[in-house]
Amino acid sequence: MQVVNEKRSNEKISLASHLKYWLMAFRPKTLTAALVPVIAATALIKALQFPIQWWISGLALAASLFIQIGTNLVNDAVDFKKGADNADRIGPKRVTQAGVFSSGSVLGLAALFFLLAVICGIPLVIQGGWPIFWIGIISVLCGYAYTAGPFPLAYKGMGDFFVILFFGVIAVSGLVYLQIHEWRIEAFVLGLQVGFHCTVLIAVNNLRDVEGDLLVNKRTLPVRFGKRFARNEIAVLSFVPFLFLTYWLQLGFGWFLLLPLLSLPLAIRLVKKVFVTEPSVVYNSFLAQAAGLHVSFGVLLSLGLVLC
Repeated sequence: MQVVNEKRSNEKISLASHLKYWLMAFRPKTLTAALVPVIAATALIKALQFPIQWWISGLALAASLFIQIGTNLVNDAVDFKKGADNADRIGPKRVTQAGVFSSGSVLGLAALFFLLAVICGIPLVIQGGWPIFWIGIISVLCGYAYTAGPFPLAYKGMGDFFVILFFGVIAVSGLVYLQIHEWRIEAFVLGLQVGFHCTVLIAVNNLRDVEGDLLVNKRTLPVRFGKRFARNEIAVLSFVPFLFLTYWLQLGFGWFLLLPLLSLPLAIRLVKKVFVTEPSVVYNSFLAQAAGLHVSFGVLLSLGLVLC
């Protein structure tokens, strides 16, 4: 009886361990990149005085989360196979690199999440028609092509543009279109604000990994143009969304749209640290600060839109 109980206990520990590592592979700290655009777009719909269809926002959020998790899993497996994630990596542990799961298993789970995104997208395509169909298909394909395929975006220095476009402009504009059947310039500007701050995470990550990426010919922007360029990019991405607040005031949305200025000290502190610190393991804490900036700015801006 004691042997059986010990065996069951070991199985539970093994299952818990597996779940922990899979959760690690999903990179939960990065999933705010999928959440913030949905919150912001829904708040804009309210500010534009259209009724909010919550089922659309819910499905859009699910599809976005599934695409991002799939993208993270592909990145985990492919970066290891290409040598970008190795024993000298200074970033957080990756499950394929650590030998916890095989690259085939990780890619298989990525395919499942992409499939779930497609399933969530079917009602959205019925609601929004061909524009949403193409946005969905291209989003899934680019999620895979971010690090895999014949033209991996992250390895060609296009990862930053991908994030601005898909986790900013397209995510916000697409959801607004689904709700009100109009392409609005307000959604485009809001998408840029959200996308720029989301891209700060990628820019910090790429600057941290510049030396390792150079060795495996991963041509990120810091590899192509140097550390000084990368630091200036982080500064621009961090501060420009605050400048765009004048756009909302000009449209007469009200002084509540200045609420995001409360997150300006976060941007200043992050940029200062990046400029005086050489790429190292400490950049992992900078990533957390960049995520905090993205979430706080996005939530405060959304709150301002709701209150205006």
